[in-house]
Parts: sequence; C-alpha cells; structure tokens
Amino acid sequence: MCCRFHWFWCIYYSIYAVIFFFMSFSIIAWIVISPSSVKFHITDATLTEFNLTNNNTLYYNFKVNVTIRNPNNNIIVYYRRITAISWYKDNYFGYVSLTPFDQGHKNTTFFGPIEFKGNTKINLGRKQLDEYFEERSLGIHNDLAVDFDVRIRAKFGSFYKSGRFNTPVVQCRRLSVPLISSSNGNSSSSTFSFRDRDVAVVLSLQIVMQMQSLKCI
Repeated sequence: MCCRFHWFWCIYYSIYAVIFFFMSFSIIAWIVISPSSVKFHITDATLTEFNLTNNNTLYYNFKVNVTIRNPNNNIIVYYRRITAISWYKDNYFGYVSLTPFDQGHKNTTFFGPIEFKGNTKINLGRKQLDEYFEERSLGIHNDLAVDFDVRIRAKFGSFYKSGRFNTPVVQCRRLSVPLISSSNGNSSSSTFSFRDRDVAVVLSLQIVMQMQSLKCI
C-alpha cells in the first residue's frame, strides 16, 4: 500500500514539474519574441472617375498606395491570401486580389498603385445620394474605404510556426479623396493628404496565441 502511495506522489510531482517547465518556457519565449503589431498604412490615393448614373450604376477608377510594415525582429509573416476591397458610404463597389508574399523581419512592403476600375450597381439611400451630389460639386468624395481580407501564417523565431488562419478584416476607413480628371495626372501631396489616425491599421500578431482583434489607430 505504501509503495502505491509513493508512486502516486511521484507521478503527481512529475506531471506538475512538466507543466511548470512548459509554462516557464512559454513565458520566456514570449518575452524574448515580444511581438509587435503589423501596420497597414494608405500613403496616397487617386480618384480619376467616380460617376453615378440615373440607374444607380457607379463608374469608378480609384487607386491607392499601401505600405505594410512588420517591425518584429523574430517573426516572419506569410501572406497566403490578400484581397483589397473598396467601399463608398458602406456600399461595396470593387475588389482586387493581390499577389501572396512572405514578409521577413523588420520589413516594409509596398503595394501600389492598387487599382479599382470598372462599374457596378450600388444602392445609396436618399441622404447618401444628397451627400454624393454635394461632394461631386465640391470635387472631393468622402467616406471611401479600403478593406484587406487576409489569410496568413506566422513563424515565431525558429521553433514555432502557426497554421493558416483568417484574420479579422483590416479596415482603412474615412478616406476623403479629390476627384481628378484623367488629363490632370496624379494627385499631389500639397493638395491632398491622409491623416494617420484614419488610415493606419494594425494587424496584431498576438492573435495567433491570444485571438486579439484588429483595430484602427
């Protein structure tokens, strides 16, 4: 009986020790890696066509330049799918599938220009229609947005690689873009710029382990 009791406590303390060392290793590894958020930033935008017809068909030519910054020393991000989606006053009007890529340590990747071009039917409410015509008369359209639907993997150091997963959609909202005729060329920084708080978006790598959501800053 004593022998059995002795083995019970040996097994108990062994399991406890394994759990303790595993938790300690995880905490130390997390401190060493200390992941920072990946940042999406729209640096420029051009709108050369944005015409809504009487039958609610929107003809558009909308371009944006985007940078994606991975500030981490020990994390590689593998973008297995990335789709840019354009919106106007919460109405979807176009999308572009971007080329998958791998982003190494402390790397900034530039995408641009991402071009949304074509036509589609949208349903604006009365208030939204009034805002559209007012914006058109002023030559600047508000409430444009670009979302990024992303599927990624992340490699932490040399010992842990996550599975593929879909992150919450990255949202770059409240964009105000002047309408420029095709003959006038590109927009200039002297007449148009974005505010960082409106379009800098973070992709939290802690979502892999803690399932944190994305947020605009």
